[in-house]
Amino acid sequence: MKMYKLFYLPLFAVTLATPSFAATTINVTLADKGGAMDMSQGLGLGIGMHGDMSKALMGIEIDKKTVKAGVVTFKVHNSSKDTIHELIVSPINNADETLPYLNNENRVDEDHGSHLGEVSELNGGTSGALTVTLKPGMYALYCNIPNHYMDGMWTLLTVTK
Repeated sequence: MKMYKLFYLPLFAVTLATPSFAATTINVTLADKGGAMDMSQGLGLGIGMHGDMSKALMGIEIDKKTVKAGVVTFKVHNSSKDTIHELIVSPINNADETLPYLNNENRVDEDHGSHLGEVSELNGGTSGALTVTLKPGMYALYCNIPNHYMDGMWTLLTVTK
């Protein structure tokens, strides 16, 4: 009597486990109102500042505001015609937290705060991607080109268990 090894069982088990490792994709659009903008004075529209966001000169749109913890890929597109933008991902404690800001440089202090990565300096009309592993909590997504953050270029992402 011949003995046959059953090779299909381990392959079946791996196939069942694969979906739990699938990454979540968030489509991100970096945008501004276009045309000539006076960004010499930040509008004070940073996170936790409760400014009038209807006055925002630019912004970040995401197609998912809440995702499950795990691997997340941000597919980022700069829809501006001629303005450079970037995307930085930083964990925050809550929606009222203000990020450390360098007034003399008109940008968030990336060295003082914590961030998980970025899609750096995209020219208008170009795209990039960032893949990170996110734990449950809240995250700020923002552009740190001088004045952009204070002119409203940020959004919040919630990550659940």
